[in-house]
Amino acid sequence: MSSYSVPDPKIGPGRRPVGGVGSARPSRRRPDGTPDDDDRVEIGPTPLAFREWEEAGVRAPDLEALRAYRLERLRGELRRNDCAGLLLFDPLNIRYATDTTNMQVWITHNSSRACFIATEGPVVLFEYRQAMHLADHLPLVDEVRPAIPFFYFSSAERTEEMAGRFAVEIDELLRAHGGGNRRLAVDKMEIAGVRAFDRLGIDIRNGQRVTEHARKIKDANEVDAMRCAMVACENAMREMRRLMRPGMTENDLWAVLHVENVRRGGEWIETRLLSSGPRTNPWFQECGPRVMKEGDTVAFDTDLIGPYGYCVDVSRTWICGEGRATDEQRELNEVARRHIAFNLELLRPGLGFAELTEKSHRLPERFRAGRYGVIAHGTGLCDEYPSIKYPEDYAGSGWDGVFEPGMMVSVEAYVGAEGGSCGVKLEEQALVTETGHELISSYPLEDW
Repeated sequence: MSSYSVPDPKIGPGRRPVGGVGSARPSRRRPDGTPDDDDRVEIGPTPLAFREWEEAGVRAPDLEALRAYRLERLRGELRRNDCAGLLLFDPLNIRYATDTTNMQVWITHNSSRACFIATEGPVVLFEYRQAMHLADHLPLVDEVRPAIPFFYFSSAERTEEMAGRFAVEIDELLRAHGGGNRRLAVDKMEIAGVRAFDRLGIDIRNGQRVTEHARKIKDANEVDAMRCAMVACENAMREMRRLMRPGMTENDLWAVLHVENVRRGGEWIETRLLSSGPRTNPWFQECGPRVMKEGDTVAFDTDLIGPYGYCVDVSRTWICGEGRATDEQRELNEVARRHIAFNLELLRPGLGFAELTEKSHRLPERFRAGRYGVIAHGTGLCDEYPSIKYPEDYAGSGWDGVFEPGMMVSVEAYVGAEGGSCGVKLEEQALVTETGHELISSYPLEDW
């Protein structure tokens, strides 16, 4: 394909207009500005979600403004890094740039689509060939081309050839819109692609630096979208709590979160972090067929991708059944709650990452070996920049930076002694504001 030209309207022969380029805008709109049309191409929240948001006093985002803001954030970072464009393969980065979705989990390990963003020029989506209609509703996508996959499952012994063909298309776009600048930010790419780009003299730069720093600051519309996702997730958690009982398996309880998320227009869950009884210590044991018993500790981490593709990353620990907590359970819960509250209190604009590490609550010695991987981390379309290390880990893997207004942060705690009978996992999600922080999660922590 030759260099970019103004594309034809995306509504092809026999394709019904859905509110994108080349189609009439329907008169009836939903609270987020999308067409009130159940037959439209785009995915989105369900009537149940909209009702719950209205009841909770939460405002739906203006999706048109949200999409424009995110694209301009990326272009701002490209200008700061003096790159002519950005090439994305990670489906969450493509989502951030264009709001297009297509088999999101499958695409994470099958690079069948990509997106090129010229710093001063078009957005070109390279879409899975049979799914090129999925961007019909998105005017910020200037052109849709068929993708040229070059991972082995798709291209086998023709991988080098396919990578070369794709590289030529990107080279043409750079030459047409880069003004002689050969620097291209790339988030992640197959080895064959890197070699093909090198042969053409394209200077590949770190695209993850671009995307992570773009994504770290949320505007009011993104915050609204994340509040909506939080309400949906916490209502799903309430249904989990209502149904939890001795005799259920861990998988039975975890399935409730999946079902209730999808019922509200949520998308997927990134992990399987729910465990009970002795399987809560050490942490990171995935949910399975264990039957929960009266008095068991039941701990989970949502890691949930909810409506609009936004992540809700909170954790809670409950007691199964009607029995009283043991002394051990109460102590673990008290330490975890104190850890979360102390570290949240520190969160404010201007706080350094290293400063948070230094000033953070120190777990009692017997709980440090089992500590969580981070004190806190950014949250957006998934877990995002930054990642704040514990004092024990800072020298080996930490770095500095500064919290800024508009960052959404999940603050973590896992408390469990080596060889202990159980553990407690808690996590809250907060927005860094101009003066401090605002707690976004509201599902109550249990006081045993």
